[in-house]
Amino acid sequence: MQHLLERIKAGNLWDFHGGIHPPENKDQSSLTPVVDAGLPPQLIIPVRQHAGPAGDLLVQVGDRVKKGQPLTRYDKGRIVPVHASTSGVITAIEQHTVAHPSGLEDLCVLLTPDGEDAWGPRDARPDYWNLDRGELLERIQQAGIAGLGGAVFPTHSKLDGRGQLTEILIVNGLECEPYITTDDRLMQEYADEIMDGVRVLKHLLKPKLTLVGVEDNKPAAIEALTRHATDEDVLVKSVPTKYPSGGAKQTIELLTGRQVPKGGRAVDMGIMVLNVATVFAIKRAIIDGEPLIERIVTLTGDAFKQPGNAWVRLGTPVRWLLQRFELQPEADQRVIMGGPMMGFTLPHAMVPVVKATNCLLSPTRAELPVPAPEQSCIRCSACSDVCPVKLLPQELYWYSRAKDYEKTEKLNLFDCIECGACAWVCPSTIPLVQYYKVAKDDIREARAEAEKAERAKQRFEAKQARFERDKAAREARHAEAAAQRRQAMTAAGGEDPVAAALARLKAKQEATASGTAAQPDNAAMAAAREARKQEALARRAAKATDAPAAETVAAETATGEVDLKKAAIAAALARAKAKKAAQATDEGNAESEPAAVSEVFTPAASEPAPTDEVDPKKAAIAAAIARAKAKKAAQATAEGNADNEPTAVSEVVTPAASEPAPAGEVDPKKAAIAAAIARAKAKKAAQATGEGNADGEPATVNEVVTPAASEPAPAGEVDPKKAAIAAAIARAKAKKAAAEAAKLDQRESDPLSDKSH
Repeated sequence: MQHLLERIKAGNLWDFHGGIHPPENKDQSSLTPVVDAGLPPQLIIPVRQHAGPAGDLLVQVGDRVKKGQPLTRYDKGRIVPVHASTSGVITAIEQHTVAHPSGLEDLCVLLTPDGEDAWGPRDARPDYWNLDRGELLERIQQAGIAGLGGAVFPTHSKLDGRGQLTEILIVNGLECEPYITTDDRLMQEYADEIMDGVRVLKHLLKPKLTLVGVEDNKPAAIEALTRHATDEDVLVKSVPTKYPSGGAKQTIELLTGRQVPKGGRAVDMGIMVLNVATVFAIKRAIIDGEPLIERIVTLTGDAFKQPGNAWVRLGTPVRWLLQRFELQPEADQRVIMGGPMMGFTLPHAMVPVVKATNCLLSPTRAELPVPAPEQSCIRCSACSDVCPVKLLPQELYWYSRAKDYEKTEKLNLFDCIECGACAWVCPSTIPLVQYYKVAKDDIREARAEAEKAERAKQRFEAKQARFERDKAAREARHAEAAAQRRQAMTAAGGEDPVAAALARLKAKQEATASGTAAQPDNAAMAAAREARKQEALARRAAKATDAPAAETVAAETATGEVDLKKAAIAAALARAKAKKAAQATDEGNAESEPAAVSEVFTPAASEPAPTDEVDPKKAAIAAAIARAKAKKAAQATAEGNADNEPTAVSEVVTPAASEPAPAGEVDPKKAAIAAAIARAKAKKAAQATGEGNADGEPATVNEVVTPAASEPAPAGEVDPKKAAIAAAIARAKAKKAAAEAAKLDQRESDPLSDKSH
């Protein structure tokens, strides 16, 4: 660095890549002194006029304020306040169109001047050398100073420089853009105050060398600065005129020969660059105690009758200013805020002047024609040749237009200073800078969304970690409480109950694994159950032996003769009953004779089979009749048992059994099904009779008839549907008889007497 300082003091200058030489058009406004624009009838003061968030409001509607009184508060970071440009009354706080390319609205304070222009309290410190670094930075922030060269970055934050040491301080007075002459007139008329501001910065930053750079097309400004630059370490450097030499990176390269690396900052190289208007505002804030409430604005263009420079209060409406300086508008008159290279056209004239406003350009159509329609790129590479940052503007244009922002970032899109040199030389009149601005805005928005999502993710992870910590803390508290309870119980009982229970469980598991686990002793319970069973069997055997020996058949046919078939069935039932009683007696250690079932008749087997098929409807009717008759017989049996007489089954009738059957052979399959039904039915009836007859005699069965046997049966195979119906009827009837017999068996009354004898 020392060698570089010696080269700079020796008068060396450097150059940067590219650049253009557009018509300057500066003589329109640079030859007349700066005038006071005056006080408008109303001021529109946006609460945010810098690159950073706005501060909180300190005033309300109806408040009276003094000149220089802060309207918003400042805070840590990049928050700087705005101040009242004059004394008056706050008439409104509302959304209003602001000076921005988007033409959108922002929160503004509307101030109506009272005409007194009375200052509020001012804290001037001409003895600034007695202030330390922190206090100087706070005063600069409190004064609301932001970069007046166009970037409006908060000056206090820039001067802080992350604690980096500043070896070279550069005061940028190059002002390279056409038409604009604010810095030129400021250096010509206020060179002494600029040098006072330089001394304040030297006390704050303590640089080894201070350079004041001015383009050689401003001889009057160079002469005035040189006359007041009396310090040995302050040099006024004249550089060749070339656009955009006023860019911070280009100014550094011109005066020092060093290049700011991609993504880097000048302060990291030990270099601080400030605009001359910013240095002048620092002098006013520290030495005079005046906040930033006005600035010089160039009003130029052929549409103005009297172009020039003026001190304009911040918040002054552009429309009032244009009228004040006698604008002679054409049809569809354009008003550009800034220069022709980096400025933007205002949406309308009712927007306020802000800290970044350095020029209001109102050109005629002949002076500055409207750009021709955009045409296709011809790949001439003229844009690359003039780019001061050595980018590839044509490729950036293609990818920006296709919204391939990943490629644009790889091509260092954010290194573009938006100087407009590429668009100036483009033969296809492509507005290249506009494409770059849109791409930058989209990328910033995407990054903001990604940062927001990342912050949300971090908050969620922090919440989950907090839950885990709370859970671990609860478990630790519970474990500690359990340990304390075990200690207390051990102290009271002499043994840890938890440890004892665990030991017992472990012993049981080991015994089970080794096969020596003790089985529970259920001998007493089994003996009691067996005794109860034997007692029940004895009671049942006693009841069976006390019953009468037999029953006679009481029913006779209409002619007085006993039907042989009925007698056989009755005998079979009696034998079955005797067999069941014998089995019960054997189980209860009682003697009895076995019964034998000798015959099982197939109901209606002697009936001739019909030759025609059975009608399904007739079969259903016959089944219903059989169910009704079985139900009636069961009821009669129950009533007979209620009188303590043995149950006599007089008839089991096949519906319409008296009907003559048509001649024909009986089908073997049908006969087999009928025989099986009869056997099951006989067995069920025998069981029911044996359990229900208290006197031990067999019941008389008069008839067992297949349902619907009176209907003519077909000569062919038995209908499966008919057989299923008959089986269901038999099962239902047997189930009902068994239920009735079970009810009678539960009665604990005296033995039934045989009233039939």
